[in-house]
This record gives sequence, structure tokens and C-alpha cells, in this order.
Amino acid sequence: MRGLKGKNVLVTGGASGIGRATATRFLEEGCAVCVLDRSAEARERVTTELPALTAVIDADVSNLEQVRAAVGEAIERMGSLDVVINNAGISIRHDFLDITSKEWDEVLGVNLKGVFLVAQAAARHMVDRGSGVILNTASTSGSTGYPHYADYNASKGGVIALTRSLALELAPVVRVNAVSPGYVLTPMQRAEYSDAMLDAVNRKIPLGRHARPEEIAALFAFLASEDAGFATGHVYVMDGAETTGGLCSQWTHE
Repeated sequence: MRGLKGKNVLVTGGASGIGRATATRFLEEGCAVCVLDRSAEARERVTTELPALTAVIDADVSNLEQVRAAVGEAIERMGSLDVVINNAGISIRHDFLDITSKEWDEVLGVNLKGVFLVAQAAARHMVDRGSGVILNTASTSGSTGYPHYADYNASKGGVIALTRSLALELAPVVRVNAVSPGYVLTPMQRAEYSDAMLDAVNRKIPLGRHARPEEIAALFAFLASEDAGFATGHVYVMDGAETTGGLCSQWTHE
């Protein structure tokens, strides 16, 4: 991608799944990359697997002080911050009537408040420098809704609205977009879905499979690059045409 070599990148939730694949892609593009993640196990693993990372930072994106410290550390370690990938996210599969206030706060805290806190801390630095790119991980569930994930869906709908607002307020200095994946085969997805459930989902997707994390990472790389220099304020869906078919309720590969 044009214009990525030498850029300084921070990826939240970057120690596994889409985040890890995204960190890997930006390293391949010649960027300096810092990863932020709250999981000690995941941080230890990614430190071993991606030794070229500039830093692996321990932080919870829902905590203001930890976010400020983490963004400050990333800037100190890399010298500046050109690109932020707001990818940290969690989900809990449960029925709406069973969601507790604590669970709601936890999911919204990471998935929406966390995006706000990281974006704000990064944008202040980027506005002062005169340039930057912020990319947020949304989800098709934020625009269509799925059962058993009311809190997750609400958080991702919020990310979409926040992305559009930030793009308007921060233009023309900072570009802001969201990537909205459909089903992606990540460790989080594997933990919540049985093989039978995954197979049922695949039959509803016209391309017949889940996305690979590397495919989502490639879209992040494009949107951060000079090739996407006129792209801001939009949500880019990558879901194998799942939502094109209205969640493809009638689609089958049988």
C-alpha cells in the first residue's frame, strides 16, 4: 500500500484475532507497530510470535487513565502516532432478558467507551501534528442486529455513529473510518460457536465461509494508506455478501 512504510501504528486488542492479523500486516508494510491488550496470556504470546513489535502495552481501553498512559507510551516509544486501529472488543452470548447491568456496562465499556477514549487521546496528538488516521472495528451486527447479542449490537451501532461524527469534526486533518466485518473465524468466535453452529452460519453466507482475520487486516491497511486518501466518514463492510442477502436467511450451499 502506498504511503504506509515508516508510519507509526497502534492496534488495540492487537494480541489476538483480527488485531493480531492487523498488527502483522502493518509490520509487513514496513510500519512501526505497538499493540495494546489487557490479556496477559495474549500479550505474552504475541510478544514471542511478533518480535518486531515496538511495544506490547498492558491496558484496558475502558479505563481513562490506562488509555492515556498507553497512548502516551506508544507515542514515546515510536516518536509519534500516525494510525490507530481501534479493534479491542468483547462479546457475551446471552438472551436479552438475562443481560445484567454489569455485563451491559462491561461490553459497552470496552466496545464503545474504549473506542471513544482511545480515539480522543490519539486525535489530540494527531490534530497537533497535522495528520492522522483513526480506524474503528464495527460489525454488521451494529446495523442489522442479531439475537443473543443485544449489548454487543448496541455497542457496534454506537461505533458506527461515533465514526461518522468524528470524521466530520476532525476533517480535514484526521481521516476516520470503520471496518464492519461479518462473521470472522477468530478465537472469540470459536469460543462461542460449536462446529455445527459455524457450519450453519457458513451455509447462510454466499461465499460459503467465514472471513479470515488477514482479510480484514488487508482492508485496514488499505484504508490507512495514501491509496484511500479521500476516504473518510464511511463504514466499509466485509461480510461475503451476507447482509446483501438480508442475512441470507434462505441461502444454502446444499
